Amino acid sequence: QLQLVESGGGLVQPGGSLRLSCTATGVTLDSYTIGWFRQAPGKEREGVSCISRSDDRTSYLHSVKGRFTISRDNAKNTVYLQMDSLKPEDTAIYYCAATPQSWLLLSAMAYDSWGQGTQVTVSS
Repeated sequence: QLQLVESGGGLVQPGGSLRLSCTATGVTLDSYTIGWFRQAPGKEREGVSCISRSDDRTSYLHSVKGRFTISRDNAKNTVYLQMDSLKPEDTAIYYCAATPQSWLLLSAMAYDSWGQGTQVTVSS
């Protein structure tokens, strides 16, 4: 089971931007489909975006389409989630997850390995 590490969270005002990073050691992330999930207090974990292995197809939660962008930098072995036009309802702990499968799913059940999460708070 690979170990994932998220970074880049923080406090930002509404309308601001953050870029989250997901890295791993000892494995190359381009061999995995990577998903970003979030969990707000009192709510279930929800899939935000994912990028497939091999062909980099992407999928997004409807409420973040046009605001969030997922991408890979294979040279840095990192998957990013660029978050723009942030809203207070985007406040949550954000997790990255990995699966060796090629499917493009935003269900937590589809992923085998998880990071510890990074807090994103959108508030004025």
